[in-house]
Amino acid sequence: MARGYNRLPLAAALLAAASSANAGISIPAGDWTLDIGGVVNAFYVSTKAPGASSAANIGTGLLPNVLAVSGSTRQNDLDVAFVIAIDPGGYTSHALSDGGGQENRQSFFSFGDKSWGTIKLGKDLGIFASDAILNDMTLLGVGTGAPAAGAAGNATTTLGGIGAGYIYADWKEQIAYTTPNMNGFQATVGVTQPYNTIVALAGPTGGATSGLGGGSTPAFEGKASYDFAADAVKGRVWVSGLSQRLDGVTTAPTGYSFSTSTGLAVTGSVAKGSQTANVEDIGASLSASGFTLTGYYYNGSGVGTTGVMDNGLSSTGQKRDSDGGYVQATYVLPTATKLGFAYGVSKLEAASGDTFTNYKNERMTFGAYHPLTKHVNLVAEYNNERVTTSNVQATTNTVALGGILFF
Repeated sequence: MARGYNRLPLAAALLAAASSANAGISIPAGDWTLDIGGVVNAFYVSTKAPGASSAANIGTGLLPNVLAVSGSTRQNDLDVAFVIAIDPGGYTSHALSDGGGQENRQSFFSFGDKSWGTIKLGKDLGIFASDAILNDMTLLGVGTGAPAAGAAGNATTTLGGIGAGYIYADWKEQIAYTTPNMNGFQATVGVTQPYNTIVALAGPTGGATSGLGGGSTPAFEGKASYDFAADAVKGRVWVSGLSQRLDGVTTAPTGYSFSTSTGLAVTGSVAKGSQTANVEDIGASLSASGFTLTGYYYNGSGVGTTGVMDNGLSSTGQKRDSDGGYVQATYVLPTATKLGFAYGVSKLEAASGDTFTNYKNERMTFGAYHPLTKHVNLVAEYNNERVTTSNVQATTNTVALGGILFF
């Protein structure tokens, strides 16, 4: 191992369960130490909505399958590292299908020193809301968002608690700086790839969609965390935020039409403007005697729900407010089995003059996670999701059984 270097995880999601220091294969290669590791998982997932028949799938959970290579070295008094990962999904929908969707979530390098910090360049997990997903117990399971049977040909993963308790941090190109760990305190700031906002003319539950308002400047993200321990209690407190300018936003249209070939077309007199989307969060996790309690809350304007910039603006270019959060409690039995319960909610409010009605997505998750070996976890989950729009509720129940392997 290079002097003074704390190896990066093979995939950011592995922070919840393993790091490259425990990778299955470590190879000295000249000045470099290479690690090969990743994730393999599969779940039987049954979903049932009232008045509908059950849908059954066998595929990946919230994590895709991952094959990652990382390397580290010490050169010119700098710790230098890289990570490259490929992430194949597991869902198929018909005979002769070549498998689920393919993602490439990580490809970055970093350099720095423990005395002054680390600079990272490339594609990795976003900064805002990263702690929210890494503390979600369904990271090792399924949660919400299992695809419907027969329509899963390009699916890579489920959603876990995304969109029902937190906004997805996503995987973004970025240039970021992380401070040294200063007695438990650490901070990261960065510029990340800006996203177009997505306007769903019929709201988040469906309808035609089109991208509006790409960013002329990058998004700005940051987070700060403090880890502490006292006797048998240990914990973490964190805050994070994101701000992005949206340009080319339609602010005063007189009409809309939609074409599947050209997307959303605005007719009549149109004024172009800009908006700035902002979102902040706060979270905490405490552990003692096998119990872990996690609480999280976020509040945003123009940032949307589920994904960053997803339905953050109305069809007239006005910002919608959103907020939500989750609470989660887990307990590790003497058998090492972890039992957990989580409740999460995400809300999106209509803007002034919006034809869209308020949207709320709630979930309750019960889970059991048993380490069969130090690298294999067996998982059983029950998830209840309820979407409410204009006093109309749609409920989906999901049962998932399977396992996940880290190497």
